[in-house]
Amino acid sequence: MTEVLSPLPCEEYVEQVHFFTVLGERLAENMPAQDALVALREEILATTKLPMAIDLLLTELRHQGAFADGMRLLGHYFTPFQTYVMTEAENDRSRFDLRVGLQILAREAQYRAEQTISRQGLFLYQFEALCRNRLGYDAGLEAMAHDPSYDLAWRDWILTVRRQIGLVELADLIYVRSEFYQDKQAQLAGPALLVGEEPKALAEPDGAGAALFGQREGRIAWANRERDPLLLFAAMQRQLGYPEVPRTKLADPEQHLLPQLSRRVEQLEARLKLVEEEQRGGIQLERFYSREDVEGQ
Repeated sequence: MTEVLSPLPCEEYVEQVHFFTVLGERLAENMPAQDALVALREEILATTKLPMAIDLLLTELRHQGAFADGMRLLGHYFTPFQTYVMTEAENDRSRFDLRVGLQILAREAQYRAEQTISRQGLFLYQFEALCRNRLGYDAGLEAMAHDPSYDLAWRDWILTVRRQIGLVELADLIYVRSEFYQDKQAQLAGPALLVGEEPKALAEPDGAGAALFGQREGRIAWANRERDPLLLFAAMQRQLGYPEVPRTKLADPEQHLLPQLSRRVEQLEARLKLVEEEQRGGIQLERFYSREDVEGQ
């Protein structure tokens, strides 16, 4: 299962985790992106293909000024979802932080390197990343559908979600494609089979409504219908064990409070000095003029 879900060898994803994590840390330290890539080129394991990918990313960064263009040229190495996240992070009109985008890619690579990866967890992680960071559902789900980790049945269902999201709740979309839903339908169809009637739910062609989620995911989706979708994501993340999705942190108002108070105190001290000078006999205005102005007078 791991080989199918992870098109690249495990060591490639381990090095990607280091690449995306350290790149985000060095960009946060105001290190130029080109210098960060050059340094990371020497740190990455030479037996992987990532150093060659970094060479192309560095070339595209120097000529185009963006990472996403180079990732798009390496479609056989970076997935369409990775490229889409980086494209949105580099979009000047978007509020999506580049460092958050790199954290999303790092945690996804870490999940792909683990033995416990599942298509259900991968889909929910990617979709939650789109939801929490307000990325576009249309282009985002299109990129997810072309991820090589999903088979044809998953790809068709993701495109169905792309058409129906906003009209139908995600919990309902997951519930009707789960084994839990199919078992309930089979139980309801039991009396009909006894009298020789063929229920509509069982008359569908093979694969048309195949279960993509298990009993556990179906019960979670059923329990979270008509509720906040974030509750659904939180329950799925706890039960399936996929990584927690990074999100943009709001600026701390207390971070800039001390500098503002310092400037305000300095202004008050200057005013008090002027009041004291006025009480002692008047303010000496000459100290506010330059020497050239005084000589000219």
